[in-house]
Amino acid sequence: MAAIHARYDPNFGPGVVDILERLGFFRVFAAPWFIGLLVLLVISIVVCTLGRTPRMWRGVSRLTVQQPDAFFDLRLPERAHFEAGSLTADDVAEALRARRFKVRRMRAEDGSVEWLNGDRFRYLKMATLLTHLGLILFLLGGAVTAALGFETVVFVGEGQTAPVQPVGTPHNLLVKNISFQAPQRPDGSFIDFRTDLGVYRDGQQVARKTITVNDPLEVDGFVFHQNTFGPSAEVAIRDPDDRLVWSGPVLLAGELAGRPQGFLTVPGSGLGLLLLLQRDAAGTAVLAVNGLGPAPADGSPAILFRTMLGVGAASDPAQTLGYTISWAGPGAFTGMVIKRDPGAPIIWGAFLSLISGLALTFYLPRRRVWAQVTRDGAVRLAMIADRYVDAEREFGLLVDHLSGRAGARGKAPVPG
Repeated sequence: MAAIHARYDPNFGPGVVDILERLGFFRVFAAPWFIGLLVLLVISIVVCTLGRTPRMWRGVSRLTVQQPDAFFDLRLPERAHFEAGSLTADDVAEALRARRFKVRRMRAEDGSVEWLNGDRFRYLKMATLLTHLGLILFLLGGAVTAALGFETVVFVGEGQTAPVQPVGTPHNLLVKNISFQAPQRPDGSFIDFRTDLGVYRDGQQVARKTITVNDPLEVDGFVFHQNTFGPSAEVAIRDPDDRLVWSGPVLLAGELAGRPQGFLTVPGSGLGLLLLLQRDAAGTAVLAVNGLGPAPADGSPAILFRTMLGVGAASDPAQTLGYTISWAGPGAFTGMVIKRDPGAPIIWGAFLSLISGLALTFYLPRRRVWAQVTRDGAVRLAMIADRYVDAEREFGLLVDHLSGRAGARGKAPVPG
């Protein structure tokens, strides 16, 4: 909360920031009102889907081949008549099948009239259910990730290890930065950065891979993403009795006056070291070491000593409280984002369902054609199509095809 106030108080004031924090605007996805809205959205989608499904199923399962004469009225759109003797029912059926319509036929009991129905993409009308399912799965996947997912950021110096989950977790994974590389171009920009990463469980290596930004490592549901990197300082510390108390990299993940800085508490003591990597007047890398002790009662910084170390140099114990602090040189640490996202497969399923539903709905909409053929060869045509179909064009092509077979142009529809 202190960090939030420090960031937003200058712009909004502490009172407004307190109100926004109580309303959950700084943690929207975990706020009760946001979760409630998600639940309401899921319920509304489910209710809408359940309400539409029976009606949609009736629309695709019930087929009406026979239509009354009024259905073929030329004043309606996409209607056409052919004179007697022009065509046969087989001609119409063949033309519909050529356009991939499934044709059904029905004849009057007295044989005076035959009706034909051509239906294309009949059941794909139900594809909107896939779209609704995709929306529900998106929300479900997000809920699973929020409830059961895990994400952390780990900084590891070269040669160091770090636990993935909190210490004490049974069969916890450990990651080891075996080596890190960040090759540069002549202009100083980085070509790439990559980490030779080892993963261990119960003392045994279970995986090893050189990871990059676009090529993570996956182990037992955990995904290790290369995310960032920064400088470190290879430091060794000996206590006044000449015992080695620290040897390894100190991560300079912070920043002080534009320079990398890091902090280390000397093991077994109350001494802290604030390390600052900088350059001297000649441009050579030097490490500023500040020894810090417990803060006095007045709150002022307790700086016990200050010293500067060059690469390969060690401090004078007389100036650093008896400790010998040596600096082997600068190094680098790697920063990784480690995730376990059990909701990811659900999200991918949601994506597939949503895209499939939209693609089928927009690119394969249903269209239907009816024909009434009398005994003397007169033909009446009608077409109904979903709104995404250029019905006028498709119906015109069908009429042209039948006109060619009949040897005469069908009567054009009369505008209604």
